[in-house]
Amino acid sequence: MRTQTRQQGGGRRRAVSAATAVAIGVMTLGVLAPPAASAARPDAVQQSLNALVRDDGMPAALASVQDRDGRTRTYTAGVGDLATGSKVPRDGQVRIGSNTKAFTAVVVLQLVGEGKIGLDTMVDDYLPGLVRGEGIDGRHITVRQLLQHTSGLPDYGVHVDDDEIRNRYLEPRELLDIALRYKADAAPGETWGYSNTNYVLAGLIVQKVTGRPLAEEMDRRIIKRIGLRHTYFPAPGEMTIREPHPQGYHRNPADGPLRDFTEMDPSWGWAAGQLISTNSDLNRFFTALLAGRLLPAAQLAEMRTTVPAGTSGLRYGLGLTSRPLSCGGVYWGHGGDIAGYETRGGVTDDGRAANIAVTSIPTDEAATQHVNNAVDRALCG
Repeated sequence: MRTQTRQQGGGRRRAVSAATAVAIGVMTLGVLAPPAASAARPDAVQQSLNALVRDDGMPAALASVQDRDGRTRTYTAGVGDLATGSKVPRDGQVRIGSNTKAFTAVVVLQLVGEGKIGLDTMVDDYLPGLVRGEGIDGRHITVRQLLQHTSGLPDYGVHVDDDEIRNRYLEPRELLDIALRYKADAAPGETWGYSNTNYVLAGLIVQKVTGRPLAEEMDRRIIKRIGLRHTYFPAPGEMTIREPHPQGYHRNPADGPLRDFTEMDPSWGWAAGQLISTNSDLNRFFTALLAGRLLPAAQLAEMRTTVPAGTSGLRYGLGLTSRPLSCGGVYWGHGGDIAGYETRGGVTDDGRAANIAVTSIPTDEAATQHVNNAVDRALCG
């Protein structure tokens, strides 16, 4: 299996493993922008999307940009279905991959604020005896290290193949079992290393502490709380996307033809990458998060405490990343890749927000950089 990973965003094999892809999008995150006059000129955002379709071969590109006053503008380019040539649904639903990690981290941190989870408590305290392997011991890994990807745990995502898992339902414990077949990547706390396994364990801890499914906790604590009307955690066995959406396309191998990968079982992503949403809902989520509407100040400060992650100035907190803007300052978000879709976006401290989605994971570094550049242009244009 190909094991090329994205240093800047998340730990996924380039256009090979959906599971890794889901998680990986993280590092290359990017997509902040304001829509109205106070942000980038509307034509600048549209030009960026047009270029992603024309020059980088993306079947479709979508964007939602929100200015400091909350005014939103949406954009589309390309076609929603290569077979029919249908239009791209404006602000259509997409699989958001590793943006799911930010949602999972918020639930964990809410429970920290409620005194039910300790950030510096060992994983074994919640899941006794579960995390054992070569160089792996849950008695020496903290919850904080899971959320910040400093646990040293191997990533199950690089060991699964998109086509093999596309129609298969996988339980979270099965995902963990895949990871534990391999030795630790590093000692806990030694270095930063992106791993979907961390967030599967975080989700299992949420379920152990609350006695409820992670999807229900996420829905109750985040989705309903801030009115994300187009965001949901697919039910077991649910392979379709519920609302209007562009088709998602995937290359496996990376130099192979584009194939429609819209329908798939996303269970291999679970707490690390299963959610479906829209660009506008992602803007709403990250805006609410940074405004303190989802976490107490102490937990939000923990979430925003970062370590270096990869290249290009990317830093990783607790399920939240920051990336510098060419015009100064940073934006906060996550990003996500999953077979068929890539999303990049976030918010600035002064209230601008933007999110961009393309309907195929870029298969070379140049195309990846063009997505990031589109984000920067939207924010700084």
